[in-house]
Amino acid sequence: MARAMKVAIVDDEADMRASISQWLALSGFDTETYASAEDALKVIGPEWPGVVVSDIRMPGMDGMAFLKRLMGMDSGLPVIMITGHGDVPMAVEAMRVGAWDFLEKPFNPDRMTELAKRATQARRMTLDNRALRKELADGSVLMKKLIGASPTMERLREDILDLGQADSHVLIDGETGTGKTLVAHALHAVGPRASKKFVTISCAAWGEDQLAAKLFGPSDDGNLPLVEEARGGTLCLEDIESLSHPLQSRLLTFINEQGLPPETRIIAICNEHAPDKTLQDALRSDLFYRLGAMTIICPPLRSRGEDILTLFNRAAEAFSEEYGCAAPQVTAQEAAQLLQAPWPGNVRQLVNIAERAVLQNRRGTGSIASLLMADNESTDPTALTTEGKPLKEYVEAFERMLIDNTMRRHKGSITSVMDELCLPRRTLNEKMAKYGLQRQDYV
Repeated sequence: MARAMKVAIVDDEADMRASISQWLALSGFDTETYASAEDALKVIGPEWPGVVVSDIRMPGMDGMAFLKRLMGMDSGLPVIMITGHGDVPMAVEAMRVGAWDFLEKPFNPDRMTELAKRATQARRMTLDNRALRKELADGSVLMKKLIGASPTMERLREDILDLGQADSHVLIDGETGTGKTLVAHALHAVGPRASKKFVTISCAAWGEDQLAAKLFGPSDDGNLPLVEEARGGTLCLEDIESLSHPLQSRLLTFINEQGLPPETRIIAICNEHAPDKTLQDALRSDLFYRLGAMTIICPPLRSRGEDILTLFNRAAEAFSEEYGCAAPQVTAQEAAQLLQAPWPGNVRQLVNIAERAVLQNRRGTGSIASLLMADNESTDPTALTTEGKPLKEYVEAFERMLIDNTMRRHKGSITSVMDELCLPRRTLNEKMAKYGLQRQDYV
């Protein structure tokens, strides 16, 4: 479920505070009231999870001074000002300073609700974007997002840590939906350039002239060309296979002019090439060898074994919280079908199926098998099978998933897990050690 957004109501008149609070509370908002700006500032900080509604005329610190303090602290905080008759010039000044909007007394309560709704939506987006930027700058957080205990994922994380410390340019290849953009962010975040800019652009999203202007200038919008904006940091070029030969030549010139070590690191991402072609076929050979001196291949989901069940469970758990319903319980047969599916869309496809499985479970209809077959445009269950795996692998993957799910449900209570799975403590401890499950991760 989306987190509740607060509305701080600041007014020196008790009746006005109470009436606004009551109306917004009835409209579903989480309200807090303050009799003065000074009291409100003791609570409201830069990451305040909501918006502010403030009277403009108050004793002590008035609404304008309060607004300026709030804007100085967090310019992305929506503040709705309440003005009296004849205060329109002051309201206009408040808008110039940074107020979200203003209401003139006497105001329509429905108008207040509408403004609060739009303001909280904007605030939620601002906070989400900040969290994302912080996350993308935190190498440890990004590495935790590369979920999986399979040998291929262990190697991928090791490669990221090794290549992240290097200065050479990096080429990232792999099937669609394997997390190449996440790997690019992680490479930047775990290396010495982490505090510098990470600038990204899709080479497939722009025409040749527009892309040339954005990369090398002069830019129509007056912004720095991206090669300048990324100077000292990382320039990430997604869909590098779409870069025209003239622009490949300009990029090669830029790379050659930097010398060694390069001032700006290039991370190139290939998102698609013909099955019978390689990325080397799409790029000039000299550019390919400059970019591909260090290469990371993101593994396809079908090669990651029991990671498939781990990823499915994590995604289903996240969506169950978002939609406020129980996550589907995966049966042994469904676990085998998930492990056998070809996953042409890789992790992106798995996340989509997990979301649909949660929605189906909320309605009490459908099955994971039906979603897999529909996604692969086949009604033949055997079409879900890629290559066979030993029975032992299926059993161990299901067993690990079952213990993991049960530990999450009981928040790490060993006694509850023992009771539900009918396992003695020693056996449960041995299996948790075997599958790399630790109690503290669930508490």
